[in-house]
Amino acid sequence: MSKDLNREATTSEATNHEATTGEDWDNVLEQAARWKAAGKGVALATVVATWGSSPRPVGSQLAVDDAGGFVGSVSGGCIEGAVVQEALETIADGKVRLLDYGVTNSQAWEVGLTCGGKVQVFVERLE
Repeated sequence: MSKDLNREATTSEATNHEATTGEDWDNVLEQAARWKAAGKGVALATVVATWGSSPRPVGSQLAVDDAGGFVGSVSGGCIEGAVVQEALETIADGKVRLLDYGVTNSQAWEVGLTCGGKVQVFVERLE
């Protein structure tokens, strides 16, 4: 199965691709709630563990709608495309996912996580 790892946001609402600060986390959840209220399928990806040099801290979040629009960040940009693809699958099938990315993972090199760290991301569909 081939995945588009460089997917861009597809809605004008989902324009925050910058590092998510504590204040921005609320914006991620607010946007997810707006998408859900509008009848869209929504998934939330959350950094649950990091090791070594990791681009984003634990608790960083990325919300994704069923059209591929997204807001927030789980990696500062280096694995967002792969996480968005996994989130779209979660929206479609309802299965939670626990994703691991690191320099020992060949996919991490493909998606750009070459900082020497590891990150674990939990993805769930919002009900």
